[in-house]
Amino acid sequence: MDDMTPITEIAPFRNLSDAGRALLAQVQVSVHMRSPQALIHKGQAASGAYFVLAGRLRVYALAPNGNEATLYFIGPGETCVFALNSLFNDLRYPAWVQAVEDTRLATIPGPVYRRLFAVEPEVRDLTVRTLSTLVFRLMAELEEVHAYKLNQRLANAILVHGSGEGLLRMTQQQLADHLGTTREVIARLIGELVDAGLIESRRACIRIADAAGLARLIAGEAAA
Repeated sequence: MDDMTPITEIAPFRNLSDAGRALLAQVQVSVHMRSPQALIHKGQAASGAYFVLAGRLRVYALAPNGNEATLYFIGPGETCVFALNSLFNDLRYPAWVQAVEDTRLATIPGPVYRRLFAVEPEVRDLTVRTLSTLVFRLMAELEEVHAYKLNQRLANAILVHGSGEGLLRMTQQQLADHLGTTREVIARLIGELVDAGLIESRRACIRIADAAGLARLIAGEAAA
């Protein structure tokens, strides 16, 4: 999909009415971001609903000590419920958003999205699904924070966000930001996983060497 692909050609906008498709075709705003470029900062007014065409965005919070903690990721075909909430309730964005890889977005201006929500069942369904997905993702993050030790959370992040080939293309600093800790702590924990034969550490990349072993680490220590 190239940068000029209209948003009307991606799910869930393919089934809009002719009027809805015509409206979107006139207002599409395409943005190309490179990691770790920031898209939105906390307190910023949300100008529209943005949809990821390719790549991935990270929504995160900042603690008073400056540590970052990931709230959730937004992948291809997905949008951000925080942005939608800001649009519908005239609120400022409550977190930060950055690209974690080269990412292409299509943005729908707020007034247009609200108009589509009022008349297009597909857009209403999308909004509800987005809210439901966010609730489950936040619950999973909270459960992980309270139930797992940091080495388990790291193992879980490697398994959950690794590719089908077993590669996680994140730097140690990106992992530290995701888990709300420091790069030095992550470097030490990665060293322990390498010594245990569970992963291989490469430049800005981790290769899963023993997925079952990582799973046992999570489950075994959680039970303990």
